[in-house]
Amino acid sequence: MSTGPNPDPVEDWAASGIAALTGFLDGPPLIPPGRAATRARELSAFVATASSGAVRLDGARLLSERAAFTGHRRSGSVSAGGSCRLLPTADGWAAVSCARPDDPLLLGALVSAEIDDDPWPAVGRWLREHTGADLAERAALLGVAAGPVAPPAAAPPVPAAPRSVDGLLVVDFSALWAGPLCAHLLGRAGARVVKVETPWRPDGARRGNPEFYRLLHAGHESVVLDPNVPGERAALRDLVAAADVVIEASRPRALAGFGLDADTFAAGGTTWISITAHGRDSARVGFGDDVAASAGLVAHDRGTPVFVGDAIADPLTGLTAAALAMSEPSGHLWDLSMSAVVAATLDHTDHLVPQSYRSEGCWWVDTAAGAVAIAEPALRAPSGSAPESGQDTDTVLSELGIRR
Repeated sequence: MSTGPNPDPVEDWAASGIAALTGFLDGPPLIPPGRAATRARELSAFVATASSGAVRLDGARLLSERAAFTGHRRSGSVSAGGSCRLLPTADGWAAVSCARPDDPLLLGALVSAEIDDDPWPAVGRWLREHTGADLAERAALLGVAAGPVAPPAAAPPVPAAPRSVDGLLVVDFSALWAGPLCAHLLGRAGARVVKVETPWRPDGARRGNPEFYRLLHAGHESVVLDPNVPGERAALRDLVAAADVVIEASRPRALAGFGLDADTFAAGGTTWISITAHGRDSARVGFGDDVAASAGLVAHDRGTPVFVGDAIADPLTGLTAAALAMSEPSGHLWDLSMSAVVAATLDHTDHLVPQSYRSEGCWWVDTAAGAVAIAEPALRAPSGSAPESGQDTDTVLSELGIRR
């Protein structure tokens, strides 16, 4: 691990497992641009300090650990998970995701064409005739996770003085990876984590790799409430009112539709972590792969941009969110844009990155400290079991004195 006042981003990338997930499978692993792996290590060091050493993890390794469970591998201009692609536009490149059941229909509307089982030919044709700005405008209107490779100018918030979350109540509305990773780290730091889902929209990650889901949710409690039922809507508000920290990972209108106003709760002393693809004021949606690529975090090989890692915007944002939740002030609304988090790790200048080479059955890269082996993604064993959806609803509400 690179240490000291001037850590080596190349060494951190090599150790992170991300380089092994970057490039084409029949070619060498690539060292990405920027310093996201180094930033991840800085964030995990902050979490260790705030938790008085209770949470000691290598943040760089967290960036790639989902692939250790799923077996995802590098796939060039197709994301490791297979649901996102980098495609040429009339004026550059764009990242387009097709991850949800409704996405083929939405992509058909985007390109004004009938889409069959394979949307990519029609999408590719449309993109070649339209600019990235055209794509961004239509994608925002339709709720498509896509955008041009055009780094944003906004900067993400940064943690201040560390604070303990031991014994605090965390109410987690998030899903998939970024928010749950934040909740996982807070739970390991001693917080009580209550995951909240609605009957019609459970966390989509429950349908993913069960061991990875268990890793992030072990030891948490699960509450299911229906905000369309008056008594349960009131219980939901009381639960949020009892929370010290709230994590949400959706556009603000989602929880506002449940009668939950983030600004009001933050003004009352709640630390509110708002994770969005492109900021609370943006209508755009996004997932880890398209957000990272559109923010500018791409490598290049064979004349084309390629994806860096596996949905890297998610774990990098999750680490950032945990550090903010474990930071002063205690009552604050943190507007955390995933694209801004990624873009802040890039200097947006042309520079050479070292090439990896094969030796003794392993890929290596030269760093300031000498030759370093490029690590594969590594497993972290789950500890405990993840709760079934809604299994703790009655217990949690009763212990907090909430009626429904």
